[in-house]
This record gives sequence, structure tokens and C-alpha cells, in this order.
Amino acid sequence: MTTYGIVALFLALALPATAQDLRIDTGEADAVLSILSGGNEWPGLLAAEGYTRLKQRETSMGRAFTDDEFHAFVKSPALQEKRDTIAATLREWKRADIESIGQRVRSYLPPEARLKATVYIVIKPQSNSFVYDVKSNPAIFLHLDPSKTRAQFENTVAHELHHIGLSSLPDPTEPSLAPNVRAATEWLGAFGEGLAMLAAAGSPEIHPHRDSPPEDRARWDRDSKNLAQDMRAVEAFLIAVAKGDLDENQRHEKGMSFFGIQGPCYTVGWRMAVTVEQAKGRAELLECMRDMRRLLLSYNDAPKAADLPQWSEELLSAFRVSRRPL
Repeated sequence: MTTYGIVALFLALALPATAQDLRIDTGEADAVLSILSGGNEWPGLLAAEGYTRLKQRETSMGRAFTDDEFHAFVKSPALQEKRDTIAATLREWKRADIESIGQRVRSYLPPEARLKATVYIVIKPQSNSFVYDVKSNPAIFLHLDPSKTRAQFENTVAHELHHIGLSSLPDPTEPSLAPNVRAATEWLGAFGEGLAMLAAAGSPEIHPHRDSPPEDRARWDRDSKNLAQDMRAVEAFLIAVAKGDLDENQRHEKGMSFFGIQGPCYTVGWRMAVTVEQAKGRAELLECMRDMRRLLLSYNDAPKAADLPQWSEELLSAFRVSRRPL
């Protein structure tokens, strides 16, 4: 066994996943709904873990967030009108089995990955959802959206949990890598969006938008047909980064353009992951998660990729990846 394998085994044994590692916290939402129903839960709201961490996150980003402003939001007629639908949605989301979701995600992570997070269901002025404090105390904040079903909620939680687990893995890049090559390697992490789509679905045989609105599924199917074009665009970007042809601002602007609503980072990443798992098995896909450079090579070498666009030798060479047996 290699040194890395020994370390990975030690981590897997030393850091077992427990039910306490994953939990759903609805304290903030419960308090807001109590207030909307005429209760006096202001002290409870201000002390709720979800509220205090939300406030910390917003203020750390330089955004205005005061108790008075939140008070005005909670007392607004617009929120009052949504009370019943919000309450019904919260009851449904509470039925989610976080441990079952965690087990599905763990099956798509190497054993040494640490899967720990609190999922905060919150009622707040902004309708965005996000991951926060991934390295120290991982949190997933999900806006309580009545238009989202429990299945969609569970899918979103699984998707974000996979990001958290993947981010816990050690950096595989060699210290000797040139800075530009290291930067290009880091951008390969964007394909984690596609990996998360697969993990959230739970199988290559399940459509990643099975539980989504019809328009979201149609958009995915339409965009997935652009695989060859999207791969060439991403490839040109990665080669340019590895060669040092782009400065930091250019890298960021171009790289972020591949995210979109669910752009090539998702669709291309998902196609590679599905192809590798179907052709070589889940174990190989987990190895690719340890080093995303391997994902490119493993995808190219998969028999099922023969009829799909492939990554060029120029790109593989940029990452110092050879066509050695895996």
C-alpha cells in the first residue's frame, strides 16, 4: 500500500461519519413562523443558531444585516401572506432523512472524505441559498422556497454535501508544478459540479433533473447536446491558463463563464463522471475525485467514450498526464 493509501485508510478509520456529523436546523424558520402566527418569539429568533450564523456570514461579506431590518422583513404584509404556504413547505422539508441523503453522498466520495455539515432552513429577505464556512464549520443555508418540493430540497442538500466532502480531500498537486499549471489544475475542480449532479441523483441511470421542473430538465437535455462544443471551449481555456496566456482577472472572468445556470462545468463534468462509472466502475470514479487530472484521462480511456468527443493530447500533456495504464 502506498503512503497516500495508508494515510487515507487512517483518516477513514479515525474520522468515522456519525449521525451527528449531518443535521438539519430549522430553529430560525420555526421562530419566524411563530412570530407570523402571533407568537412572541423574537428572543428565540435572535438567539437561533441559523439566524446568528446567517448574520455572521452577511456581515463578513460587507452586507448590511441588522436586527431592525430583519424585524421589518418579518412584519411585512408580503411575508404574512405567504405564511401558510411557507409553513406547509417547512413541514414537508422536515420529513427529509438527512442521514439517508448523507449515505447516498458518501457512496460517491472516497472514504477519507469528511462529510460534516449543518443544513439551515431559513426564512430571509434574499432568496439565495449557499454554502458557508466549509473548512471550519460547514453550513448549507437553504432559503425556504414554497415552489421547491421535498425531493428538490433533498437533491439540493445532496449536491451541496458532495461539494463539502470533495473539498475536504487533500490537494493532490505536486509542489514542483509550475504556477500556471497549478492554476489550470485548480480550475479542474469546477467539474465537481458535474460530480455533485451525479452524486445527488444517486446513479448514472437516474436523470440528474428527475425531480426538477420540466423546464429545468429540458434546459439540461438541450445544453447536454453541446458536449463537443463545450469541451473544446473549456479545453482552450485550460490550455491558455496552463501556458500563462491569461492573467488572474482573465482566468476568473472566463472560468466563471462556464458555470452559468448549469453550464459546461455541470454538463461536461457529469458526462465524464457517468462515462467513467459506467465503463470502469464506481471505484475508478472515486480515484478520479482524488485527482481531477485523472478524470480527464480515465474518461478518454473509457470504451464508452469512443463515440464521444475526447480531450486532446495537448491538454493532457499540459497537466503532465501520460497514457499509462490506470
